[in-house]
Amino acid sequence: MTTTVDTSIEVNLPVRTVYNQWTQFAEFPHFMGGVESVTQLGDDRMHWVAEIAGIRREWDARVLEQVPDQRVAWAAVEGATNAGAVTFEDLGGRTRVNLFLEYEPEGVVEKIGDKLDVVERQAKNDLERFKAFVEAEGYATGAWRGTVAGEGHVGTPGVERAAASRGDDGKAGVTGKAVATGVGIAAAAAAVAAGAAAASAKKSAAEAEAAVPVTPPVHEPVTTSFDATEAPATPVASVDPLDPTPLPPGTAGVRTDGMDEPTGAGRSDV
Repeated sequence: MTTTVDTSIEVNLPVRTVYNQWTQFAEFPHFMGGVESVTQLGDDRMHWVAEIAGIRREWDARVLEQVPDQRVAWAAVEGATNAGAVTFEDLGGRTRVNLFLEYEPEGVVEKIGDKLDVVERQAKNDLERFKAFVEAEGYATGAWRGTVAGEGHVGTPGVERAAASRGDDGKAGVTGKAVATGVGIAAAAAAVAAGAAAASAKKSAAEAEAAVPVTPPVHEPVTTSFDATEAPATPVASVDPLDPTPLPPGTAGVRTDGMDEPTGAGRSDV
């Protein structure tokens, strides 16, 4: 199974400047994050060494077609199986760089990285860095204006053009960082799967509980009785409105002590 990367970027410089900078393959490590070195073996052959996500890869690539200011197409002939093309579009003082790459991931760790689009994200970041690199300079650090006819116009080559490198993993290597990354990815995937299963089980239990009808409790009515004929246990004492002193229990009336004195006894109208 192969994976393709198809991305592009606009550079605010003329196409000639942008193309000239791209032909300086030895400069690639300055802006390509995973590339350690590119060695020019001839006009149409290069040796690459790269490490992406802890996976160290080497391969020899042959230029299938190269047209100044227009395109560079290549395919691996040894090592990592990949092929693709870079094209340049003149936008009138600006340039659109289009990158197409097809490759075959090898090994468990590399395939895990492939599922996470590691190479695609790396390629996009590399184009961003290339743009920043060439725009910061404002001119190309060098140029190769030669043409490679190869087999004529090859369009956009895929991995079928790199058949000679297929299965040639003798130069492929996995670093300790890649193994740790692979283990971490696997653990994270397992944790996510376990969490999803637990959430699903919890949801199912909640749904099952909600589906059982709940019968409201029945409360028996509370009745009380009261006999109006029953007298209070404690008698209530009467109170004289003119004298707040309570009367003895069982006595009712108005106190008259000292109110009815005989006429003339100690009374004077003077």
